[in-house]
Parts: sequence; C-alpha cells; structure tokens
Amino acid sequence: MSGCANGILLLDKEEGLTSNAALQRARRLMGSRKAGHTGTLDPYATGLLVLLFGEATKVSDYVLNADKRYRAVLCLGQETNTGDREGDVVSSAAVETDAADIERALSLFRGPISQVPPMFSAIKHEGQPLYRLARRGIEVERPARDVEIYSLELVSWAGDRMVLDIHCSKGTYIRTLAQDIGRALGCGAHIAALRRLSAGSFTVDAAYTLAELEAALARGECPLETMDLALSYLPAVTLSESTAYYVRQGQGVVVAHAPPPGRIRLYGPEAQFLGLGEVLDDGKVAPRRLMGVN
Repeated sequence: MSGCANGILLLDKEEGLTSNAALQRARRLMGSRKAGHTGTLDPYATGLLVLLFGEATKVSDYVLNADKRYRAVLCLGQETNTGDREGDVVSSAAVETDAADIERALSLFRGPISQVPPMFSAIKHEGQPLYRLARRGIEVERPARDVEIYSLELVSWAGDRMVLDIHCSKGTYIRTLAQDIGRALGCGAHIAALRRLSAGSFTVDAAYTLAELEAALARGECPLETMDLALSYLPAVTLSESTAYYVRQGQGVVVAHAPPPGRIRLYGPEAQFLGLGEVLDDGKVAPRRLMGVN
C-alpha cells in the first residue's frame, strides 16, 4: 500500500452509527483493505473517531492511550441501567440543586479518581463481554480503575439539563462519571448526548463527516493525515542515508546529539517518516517499529 492508502483519517462520526460501521463505510470509500479505529464511541455519541489506514495501524496504541475531551449533556433526575439515554430508568428523584451544589459535586471528580466500569461495557469477565451479562440481568463485581479528570467545567445548566466540558485520561467512562455526579447531587443523572472533541493532538474541527469524505475523494483529494502526527509528542531524530540503511536492517546506530534514552520518531534524510525508534542507555539509536512505506 502506498500514497493515500497509509495515514490517519479524522472522522466526525454521526449519531446512530456504531464505531465499526463508521470504520467500514470509510474503509470502503477509501478502497482500503487494512484499517482500524482507536477508541470506540457509542452509537448515540458523535464526534472524533480516529481511523488508521495501512501502515498507520502500527501506531494505534499511541492514539488509544491519548487523553480525550468531550462535551456531555447530562439529564438530571433520572439514572439508567446503562448510564445513558439508551437504558432503562432505574431511579428518579426531584432536581433540587443550585450552582453552588453543582460546583461542589464537580470538584469531587477533578484530578485522579477511581471508577468502577459499567456493566454495559466491552470489558470481559471470564471470556464474556460485560454487556452480554448485563442484558441477561447478571451483575458481577468489577475492580475499580484509576483515571484522571484533567478538567471538568460547567458549560451551562437549565432545569434538568447540564452541559459539561470534560478533559480526561484514557479509559475514563463518561457514563460512569455522569452517574457519579448525579449521585453526588442526590438526584441521579445519565448521559443524554455526548460529543468527542479531541483525542491527543487531534481535534474534531479538522475531521470529515462521511459525506465530506466522499466528496473529498471524488475531487481527487487525499484526506489522510501523516501517521507520525500521532507521535508528535516524541522527540524526532533524522538519520543520514547510511545510518537509515542500517536502521532498516534492524541495527542500532550512533547519532550525533541524540535525545536522552527513550522512544523517538525516526526520519530518513529526505524527511521520510521511518517509524518508531529508541535511544538506548549507551546512546545508540535502535529501531523499534518501522513502517513499510517506500
């Protein structure tokens, strides 16, 4: 695969589509055989879905591990069994709160927190996804997970609708956060609408809808971002022609003024992205995951 077949597509997923359905539609439009997505969005949710094509699938872990930003609309006064509007209401209460109550509740969830994953999730228990057990009315104990809420800000609030801007670490369940906030307010809550605004350095402002993607391809445009953008936080090392040759053979090389030990981005002499490397403790630069793009 070459050219526009390798790279990152920023997709603005529409409501009603599963993440996999959105991926398959984009893959067919792109005419690509090898593709994957990084971080599932529920069907009712919209926003940024980072899709990887061709060799870019090799950097999937780096996008999956990125922090995320969301705009969430909470419905106060009702808790559902799924934590969102798709579920059945399991408890209701009057919404008797004020701005000070909301700020006190939000302050409880800023910074490092512990979350119990919801039963309606893809986490597996003895080989079965939890959501399958939940649909049969079975609940099992789930170990809590440590996540971090970098910022949690009230955008607006009117009656039983509260809009939040959330910047969080990987693995954060926004549905669980909404439930916990509702419980802290004493009235319960669930997600009424959710939009992912960013994942790492990628933002939904630069994303294509499926209709826009189809139109761009019809114009002969390549909508893909270069795959090294997913690694932009890593130091970059540019190799000479000779050192690039040896790195491609799997050998470590000496590079003048190499960064401190750790993962790096590797580039050839003409700024071609070669893949992931590592600066070893002895200062040598070694390949770790190279891209098969000529």
